[in-house]
Amino acid sequence: MAKIKAHELKGKSKQELLSQLNELKTELAALRVAKVTGGAPNKLSKIKIVRKGIARVHTVYRQNIRTALRKKIENDGANRKGKTFLPLDLRTKKTRALRRALSKEQANKKTTKEEKRLRSFPARKFAVKA
Repeated sequence: MAKIKAHELKGKSKQELLSQLNELKTELAALRVAKVTGGAPNKLSKIKIVRKGIARVHTVYRQNIRTALRKKIENDGANRKGKTFLPLDLRTKKTRALRRALSKEQANKKTTKEEKRLRSFPARKFAVKA
């Protein structure tokens, strides 16, 4: 089997992806048997390609499931009032520090004392000689 490309897999249905996955797994099992029995070198080099293909199919399958879940949650959220929360695995990953950082609105908030001080003593303007 030739190298599988992800963009080709994205158009396939769930059943087609699962059947392709089973095909690849049986092919991998046959290649591993050939490796043990001392098969040709071209079969041994094909093991890597098949393993990567299996990973690609798994990835596309998972992406399809996640996009379907996002759409379902979005539709359910449109029917409800208030904020709906995404499950942890569907949220954006980012980094731990970025997830915990203050939002722009929170960072720009000022205390009442600071607001009074800024009103009372605005930034001075100086005439600059050109």
